[in-house]
Amino acid sequence: MKRIFSQCVKEIAQFRRDRLTLGLAFLLPFLTLLIFGFAIRLESKDIPLIVQDFDRTNLSSSYIERLYATNQFVPKQWSGGNPTRDAIDRGIAKAAVVIPPQFSRDIQAGRNTKVQVLIDATDVNNARVIRGNIQRVTNFFMQDQGLLPDKSIITPRIRLWFNPGRLESLYIVPGTYGVVLWIFPSLLTAIAMVREKEKGTILQVYASSISATELLLGKGLAYLLIAITEALVVMGLGSIIFQIGVISNPITLLIGTLLFLIDSVSFGLLIGVRTNNQNSAVQIVSLVGFITSLLLSGFIYPLSNIPFPLSLTPNVFPARYFIDITRDAFVRGTGWTGVWFDLLMLAVLGFVFFNVARRLLSRMQISQ
Repeated sequence: MKRIFSQCVKEIAQFRRDRLTLGLAFLLPFLTLLIFGFAIRLESKDIPLIVQDFDRTNLSSSYIERLYATNQFVPKQWSGGNPTRDAIDRGIAKAAVVIPPQFSRDIQAGRNTKVQVLIDATDVNNARVIRGNIQRVTNFFMQDQGLLPDKSIITPRIRLWFNPGRLESLYIVPGTYGVVLWIFPSLLTAIAMVREKEKGTILQVYASSISATELLLGKGLAYLLIAITEALVVMGLGSIIFQIGVISNPITLLIGTLLFLIDSVSFGLLIGVRTNNQNSAVQIVSLVGFITSLLLSGFIYPLSNIPFPLSLTPNVFPARYFIDITRDAFVRGTGWTGVWFDLLMLAVLGFVFFNVARRLLSRMQISQ
C-alpha cells in the first residue's frame, strides 16, 4: 500500500504542475457541458414555412394564421420564380403550403378541397415533425370551422410521465454527464501513462521491484481522485445552470458514478499501456470514447434503432449503463429496481479493463 500511495502522490504532484492538463481536466468538460446542454435540441422549432395563397379570402387567411400560431413555423417570403418549389430547392424554406383558388368556395359548398404540402425530406425526422404538425393544424382548423364533429367517441386523456414540462435539459444534461466523464478521465489517464514511456522513466519502473498491479493502482487512484473532482464540478455546475436535481435515491447515483469513473480510468490505463506516444493515445481515446459515448450509448439515439449485429456493441461500453443511471436519478426516479443491472455491468467492465491492462503491463516488465 505504501508503494501505491507513493505512486499516487507523485502523479497528483505532476498533475498540479501542468497547467495544460488542469485545463483539460476541468475547463474542457465544463465547456462541453455548456455546448451540449444549450446547443443540442431534439425538438424542431422555428421551421421556415412558405405559404402560397391563391384563394385570398378570410377563410384561407384564417387557415394560414392557424399554421403560424403553433410557434413551430416561421413565415418566409419568396418572390422569384416558383416560390414554393424554388424556396425549398434553395433551402430557404423547409416546407411549402399551396392553397388552391377554390379553397373557401369548396368548403362552403361542402365539397372536398385539396391543399398541397411540399416538405423537404432531406432530414427524415424533421419531415415527420412538419407533416404531423400540419396535419394537426388542419384537423383543428376543420373542427373549428364546424367541418368535423366537436366530440368523438374516443377521447384520449394523455399525461406526460416523468417530464411533464418537456424540458429537453432533463434528457440532454444527464446524458452529457456520461459523455464528459467517459472521455476526459480516460484521456488524462492515458496521457499520464504514455508520458512515462516518452520520457523513458517507464524503464526505471520496469526494472524496479514495483509490480504492474501496484503501478496501475497508484496511477489509477490518483486519476480516480481527479475524476471524482471532475464529476463533482460538472454535476454541480450542471445542476445549478440547468436547474435539475436528483429525484431518486442518491446512493444509486453515487455508487454508479464511482463505478463509472473507475471504468473510465481503467480504460485510460489500458490505452496508455498499449500506445507509445501521446498523439496515438489522444486519437484512440477521443475516437473510441466519443463515438461510443455519443452514438452507441443511447445519449441521443435509442439503442433499439441500432440494427443487429451492431446493436450488440453498446453492451461492452460503460457509458451506455451510466447514462441509464443518471437519467433515472435526475428524471425517472425508480431507484435500485431500475438500475441494479447497470451497476452490476459497470463493476464487471471495470474489472475487465483493469485486468487486461495489468496483464499487458506485466509482460513488459523485466523479471526479477
